[in-house]
Amino acid sequence: MRRHRSRCPPSASRRIRMPDSAAAGGLDAFIAGLPKAELHVHHVGSASPRIVAELAARHPDSAVPADPEALAGFFTFRDFAHFIQVYLSVVDLIRDAEDVRLLTFEVARDMARQNVRYAELTVTPYSSTRRGIPDREFMAAIEDARKAAEAELGVTLRWCFDIPGEAGLVSAEETARMALELQPDGLVSFGLGGPETGVPRPQFKPYFDRARAAGLHSVPHAGETTGPETVWDALRELGAERIGHGTSAARDPRLLEHLAEHRIPLEVCPTSNIATRAVATLDEHPIRQMVEAGVLVTVNSDDPPMFGTDLNTEYAVAARLLGLDHRGVAELAKNAVQASFLDAPGKARITAEIDTYTAAW
Repeated sequence: MRRHRSRCPPSASRRIRMPDSAAAGGLDAFIAGLPKAELHVHHVGSASPRIVAELAARHPDSAVPADPEALAGFFTFRDFAHFIQVYLSVVDLIRDAEDVRLLTFEVARDMARQNVRYAELTVTPYSSTRRGIPDREFMAAIEDARKAAEAELGVTLRWCFDIPGEAGLVSAEETARMALELQPDGLVSFGLGGPETGVPRPQFKPYFDRARAAGLHSVPHAGETTGPETVWDALRELGAERIGHGTSAARDPRLLEHLAEHRIPLEVCPTSNIATRAVATLDEHPIRQMVEAGVLVTVNSDDPPMFGTDLNTEYAVAARLLGLDHRGVAELAKNAVQASFLDAPGKARITAEIDTYTAAW
């Protein structure tokens, strides 16, 4: 796989501010039709209530409610540790290759409804293979769903294989093995998720070194529930080319300057940060500080059904926090395209779609 760095458009912060509530209503419609890319969205975490309930009904030994309406309460999190606990209970519902394929295709269907043209889906194969799904069957299932999504829905999917940090170095070794030995066609990057507290980033350096040597991009989570030092570790030890969340980077002006200077994008997920208590309220979210510092910000949904959101909603939230009109939102959408690992013709195609749509608005 060939690795490349993206050159990105100017910050959206220079755009005109939204004038009033009437414009906000128009902006929602604009966002709904806007062609988009998403860079930070989790595979299992994107399972809709309908799919989660269907899987729970198939596996009645699970603690997950089989009633879609009851899932709203189930997906109310006390803190980040509780979120991980709930997330893993949903992972337990994915028990065979057909579950994997169904989930993956339905995630793409939900993306298509939001005019998402391209997404880099964070997949944690270790969480499924350790529960008994053979690794090659898992790979075949996601690849079959990827090809069907592109042919039937017009959504291009790529994979980030993610180490579940809470499972330790055993999971890192196995994730690296699957990434490098099985290497499905859609795989473009290597990541690290799960809790940050008590899971130092430097210990994963050998696995990221191997993945990067094989041409995969480095996209670890960092600075979501810990301080800026975790982001520094991700940059220095893991060779991060993008940072998942990076919320606490706003507390370190030197770090913001480094991210801006080196054009290292942040994958920002506002509603997720509130739901997991990483940030107290939306009005306290540091996205404005990031943008004003010149950092390339992309907007993402993370685990949308679990947080009662979707990508369109996250764009509306970001527009309010940043004071953007429809042209500013379009620039934000182009940030995600340019920060992606899509090839140059693909980037040009989606960027042209955004420009054409915006000009016609």
